[in-house]
Amino acid sequence: MTPRLTLVSHHLCPYVQRAAIALAEKGVPFERVNVDLADKPEWFRAISPLGKVPLLRVRHGHLEEVIFESAVILEFLEETEANPLHPADPLARARHRAWIEFGSAILNAIGRFYSATNEAAFLHESRGLSEMFARVEAELPARQSGPWFAGERFSLVDAVYGPIFRYFDTFDRIDDFGILDGKPLVQAWRAALSRRQSVKEAVGADYPQRLHAFLRAKGSHLSGIIRRQATATPQARSA
Repeated sequence: MTPRLTLVSHHLCPYVQRAAIALAEKGVPFERVNVDLADKPEWFRAISPLGKVPLLRVRHGHLEEVIFESAVILEFLEETEANPLHPADPLARARHRAWIEFGSAILNAIGRFYSATNEAAFLHESRGLSEMFARVEAELPARQSGPWFAGERFSLVDAVYGPIFRYFDTFDRIDDFGILDGKPLVQAWRAALSRRQSVKEAVGADYPQRLHAFLRAKGSHLSGIIRRQATATPQARSA
């Protein structure tokens, strides 16, 4: 039977990944359709008010509704599907929603980091990211035990931060920028998320190559680092 949910996606979008992770954690079957955001098809323009992904196409009977914005998609899934990923307590749920918003702010900061056009701006954004993760480090002791944000129970906060940490798998292969240094709880959380099946399967096998190519083509300070690495001699790279 055809799944009633279709996730309209892009290969690199972290906001799509959080929706894919939530769907997988809930055990909900869905189709996934990738679009080229550099050459948006007309059908996509017609159903995406903001011209962005993710979209969730929901079929019910002969009708279809389209939900846009990842936060709205996550809340819709919480309201309509089994296996809740939010805590039941309203205060705890509000705390989780707040840290999801903080995760979105981190994604914006990551975008500024890899788009910085000169070294001064690059270092400024690097320090800003480090400070944001220091905030996360200070929050994690509240869980007391367990590998996830809420301790033993995987939550939507984990679904949001899995794609965030995935960027650092690529950043770490470029150079040691030290953004997560001195943050053992963050590092342990990152490692646990990297092993989670839903997180691993939220992207295609070629994601690292696609992200590396995207970063190299940005025309940014980070792009310059990548290009210099590519032209360095094997002796220089191993020095």
